[in-house]
Amino acid sequence: MSVPARGYLVFFFGTCAKEKELKKLKAAQKAEVAKVQAQKTNVPKKNERKSTKRGAEDDNPDDYIDPETPAGEKKKLSRQMAKQYSPSAVEKGWYAWWEKSDFFLADASSSKPPFVIVLPPPNVTGALHIGHALTAALQDAMIRYYRMSGYNALWVPGMDHAGIATQVVVEKKLMRERSLTRHDVGREQFVAEVWKWKEQYGGTILNQERRLGASLDWSRECFTMDENRSKAVTEAFVRLYREGLIYRDHRLVNWDCTLRTAISDIEVDHKEIKERTLLKVPGYANPVEFGVLTSFAYPLEEELGEIVVATTRIETMLGDTAIAVHPEDPRYTHLHGKFAVHPFNGRRLPIVLDAILVDPNFGTGAVKITPAHDPNDFDVGTRHNLKFINIFTDDGKINSNGGKEFEGMPRFEARKAITEALKLKGLYRGDQKNDMNLGICSRSDDVVEPMVKPQWFVKCDTLAKEALDAVMNENNKKIEIIPKQYALEWKRWLENIRDWCISRQLWWGHRIPAWYVTLDDDKFKEVGSYDDHWVVGRDEDEALLEANKLFSGKNFKIIQDPDVLDTWFSSGLFPLSVLGWPDNTEDFSTFYPTSVLETGHDILFFWVARMVMLGMKLGGDVPFKKVYLHPMIRDAHGRKMSKSLGNVIDPLEVINGISLEGLHKRLEEGNLDPRELTVAKQGQVKDFPSGIPECGADALRFALISDTMQSDKINLDIQRVVGYRQWCNKLWNAIRFAMIKLGDDYVPPEQIALDSMPFACKWILSVLNKAISKTVSSFEASDFSGAASAVYSWWQSELCDVFIEVIKPYFNSENDFESSRASSRDTLWVCLDNGLRLLHPFMPFVTEELWQRLPQKATNSSARKQSIMISEYPSAVEAWTNTDVENNMKVVESAVRSLRSLRSLSDKNERRPAFALCANDEVANIIGTYELEISTLANLSSLKVLRKSDAPPPSGCVVDIVDEELSVYLQLQVTIDVEAEREKLRRRREEVHRQHGALVQKMNSSGYKEKARQQIRDDDVSRLSKLLQELEIIDEAESKLAPPSRSRER
Repeated sequence: MSVPARGYLVFFFGTCAKEKELKKLKAAQKAEVAKVQAQKTNVPKKNERKSTKRGAEDDNPDDYIDPETPAGEKKKLSRQMAKQYSPSAVEKGWYAWWEKSDFFLADASSSKPPFVIVLPPPNVTGALHIGHALTAALQDAMIRYYRMSGYNALWVPGMDHAGIATQVVVEKKLMRERSLTRHDVGREQFVAEVWKWKEQYGGTILNQERRLGASLDWSRECFTMDENRSKAVTEAFVRLYREGLIYRDHRLVNWDCTLRTAISDIEVDHKEIKERTLLKVPGYANPVEFGVLTSFAYPLEEELGEIVVATTRIETMLGDTAIAVHPEDPRYTHLHGKFAVHPFNGRRLPIVLDAILVDPNFGTGAVKITPAHDPNDFDVGTRHNLKFINIFTDDGKINSNGGKEFEGMPRFEARKAITEALKLKGLYRGDQKNDMNLGICSRSDDVVEPMVKPQWFVKCDTLAKEALDAVMNENNKKIEIIPKQYALEWKRWLENIRDWCISRQLWWGHRIPAWYVTLDDDKFKEVGSYDDHWVVGRDEDEALLEANKLFSGKNFKIIQDPDVLDTWFSSGLFPLSVLGWPDNTEDFSTFYPTSVLETGHDILFFWVARMVMLGMKLGGDVPFKKVYLHPMIRDAHGRKMSKSLGNVIDPLEVINGISLEGLHKRLEEGNLDPRELTVAKQGQVKDFPSGIPECGADALRFALISDTMQSDKINLDIQRVVGYRQWCNKLWNAIRFAMIKLGDDYVPPEQIALDSMPFACKWILSVLNKAISKTVSSFEASDFSGAASAVYSWWQSELCDVFIEVIKPYFNSENDFESSRASSRDTLWVCLDNGLRLLHPFMPFVTEELWQRLPQKATNSSARKQSIMISEYPSAVEAWTNTDVENNMKVVESAVRSLRSLRSLSDKNERRPAFALCANDEVANIIGTYELEISTLANLSSLKVLRKSDAPPPSGCVVDIVDEELSVYLQLQVTIDVEAEREKLRRRREEVHRQHGALVQKMNSSGYKEKARQQIRDDDVSRLSKLLQELEIIDEAESKLAPPSRSRER
């Protein structure tokens, strides 16, 4: 017989005598009832009972404590399982052993199919935040699943050098500790200081990933500024430049006047302003007003009067080079081809006609044009061949182009001075509030200034076309984006892409491999004076060779561009460089392209699209085959997490727990102003009145993965995490129960005797099969919340709530039910072994600890793996599937739910007699056959099956209608509230009438007979009949209640 993959051999034996077994089980149940009644009549005092229990068990507290384990060795477990689950105790020790045992390592020479993920490199300055925790949970779940499923699983860790963020941190450190700027110490020494800081403080976040259980291949850890990654960056720049895909030009960029560098769009936060608003701006003693639209007039030549324009940035008028009007605006027809005059420098400003920019119905219909300081104006300047005049210095002061009157003024002080000067000239026309989006640098909090600067750019049109086709070409799709709706965003970005500015005016980063050639006979000696004097090479020697080719026979000197590359450039190469590109390494041959890129949807363009463009161009293929975009995490109220709101959640605080005072202390150590601090503390008191209890990494991971079903946002409620921590305790108790029932000498079988098993054992294996199939298919479809839900539902609703409860009577007698007890033990072990392996990718720590406690098979069989993480992931076993058993259990569970619903909260533990009124023999046979299971789960003293022809249940019963074929009655030892029972039946009748009416309307609708398939029509007729039967049952149940009181009848 062939062995099912990752399953168990199943042998079929003769069927046990069901009647004999049922009698034994009923006898056991009666014995249990007698035992309970005896206890009621002779209950010892509470303290006596506790004392007796202590004496009987003779507990030694040390037996419940894990012995100390040397770091890196396999965890030593306590002799007895602790009575309660403790996250800190369970999660201690396992990771160091996994890592030291090389369980995370991938083998480039393996014949297994590869599954590869590259960890989005966190900033070297960063600490773990909740977004990182979600990334780690999802990616680790994937990598553990595929590792257990027989793949050569590689998860590559790395860190990003984070150019701006790191430079800012070290500059602040220098100023705080030594009162020095980077210019005081010089470039070489400053870069050395950054490396020193990186070695001392950087990389904290990767150690925090270990706390989450992230099974990364640490042997391949890399840093975007290390030697191999730097080599890849230089090679990429040189290749792209020589293919004409990198060029240098004067273009508009986002300029940070505090950092004195161009910044990426993603580093610009947009603040929405609705009213006149005062904001603190770095470098200014007083707040600056925004949200104001100022109007002023430009005088026209030829005594044609004036033309009024309006702006929210009046200081930029110093760089105005034109005024635009709509060509069809009749108010300005007479000004076509005319000029206005600048009031401060006499510059002639042409009136240009532009139907693209100008809306004649907005404002005066005239727009001032500053091509060097506004994106829209830049386009107008390009279309109309206007002058581009930069009026700002790199640190945001007015330069000589702004005129002597304002030169040297900081831009926002010039704003006031220009307004006053316009008033003096009689050109000021007032101001008003104005809605606006203000760009603010996320690193410096400075207001971003659009400025034209000479920069290096990547030409993106052809690269973007290939990346677009990789996702959108249905005939040759190379990348799948999940969720699918983000493919449209991909299309929108790449169809409207602009060339990518890749140079930054920083000192920390990859120095641009370009050198400027200054000829001895050049008129202008300043670097960059001539656009055609740049050469590119892998090093200075190669640059000299290029310069000699370009300027053969001339005397010159070369100097390297002081700028560095945009951090996103090296990040965009990450899937290539981490695998050894540009060298043809074994890793690159085996693992490129990678399998999945998992990240947040907020960087779909800034990172994902650029990786695809660079990967396809330089690596010869897409860098990954699937992109999974996780939701953004908000607080429980749906708000963005913000320090000023006090709702930022530190994952380590959830894992370890923290008091409210501890949360307050973290806020106090930040840089919030007193008012913000008060608001933030109030938010913490509201959301975490008792702090955050210790939840552990497993519970946090499971909560985050389960919540990915919430579309593009996760509203993270800590109480959900607490709930999963409590669920871990339920798993713990399930294993404790199993260890007691299995016994110290239990040895799991090599195969299970499926045919001779009790009903409950067959059922739990059948639904386990379903859970395995659903989990595996969900993983394959990247439906991680669906996978988590399938595992959770099986453990919670089927194993713990039903199976473990149903098999308890088998263990109440030492001498009886030997066959059922043995089958239950074997089935329980199979369920726990499979269930823990099924759950492991989500909860690695608790599953490892519990799995290590399970009894092992005999050593002469296939040896058990050292760890659950390298054992095989469960797969469905065809022979376990039993649809008939599952259908019968559905009837059993429906009856149990109804019987439980009839009890009051105070009556949950009392055993009561019950009756099942069955409409046909099929249902009656099911209820009769599984009487014991129903009685056990519903806590009944007896269960009698009735037909319609039998005498009705005795008085004093409450009733619940399960469906049209079954009603259950529970006999209570209390007075029945007849009116309440009558009201319950009335509501049920209304619901059945509603369903009946809707079905009749559907069946009588136009075209139903012609359009509905025969099977659907037959099902509807059957359903209609069952609804009518249920109405009869309701009438019958109501007739058996006492008649309404006379006072009520009146």
